Amino acid sequence: MQANEFRQRFMLHQAAHAERRAVTDIHQAAVLVPVINYGNELKLLFTQRALHLRHHPGQVSFPGGRIELNETTADAALREAHEEIGLLSSHVDLLGTLPLQPTSTGFTIVPWVALVTPQARWQLEPNEVADIFEVPLTHFLQQQNRHQFSLPLAGKTRLLHAMPYRGRFIWGATAAIMHQLCTQLL
Repeated sequence: MQANEFRQRFMLHQAAHAERRAVTDIHQAAVLVPVINYGNELKLLFTQRALHLRHHPGQVSFPGGRIELNETTADAALREAHEEIGLLSSHVDLLGTLPLQPTSTGFTIVPWVALVTPQARWQLEPNEVADIFEVPLTHFLQQQNRHQFSLPLAGKTRLLHAMPYRGRFIWGATAAIMHQLCTQLL
């Protein structure tokens, strides 16, 4: 799938999300779902969180974080991506949001999907990000690469998504966001 087809498929479903609720709780976050356009191939960029972090150490995530006072969700996603990996907003074409994603830690995430032009170099913030890696979009579009499993969390059994890729384990909210994106594209 190339960028124009990706954009068309994604935008086709945006009207279906028009009724989305605004994020109003104090635990609000926004992430950027960066789809890097290499011309002949699209790849998703992921971060691996630093091991010393209090929440979700070492887990795979998208660039993002808490929304600051008087900040839009789009502004928060772009700011966090710049702070965490050095992504320049001039390289970002925001397409829209996916459905809100609740987390087991009480946050509500607003995922912003964007087509991103490749950067010559990334600047990782070592206090937040241990590593970054890319995965071809085609990997996620193949059903055999998307899994679900049950896990007891906080006294409840939760159905979680998982998407392994070359020794990386993408799961939880990040995998749920990827599942939503794939559902929207297929």
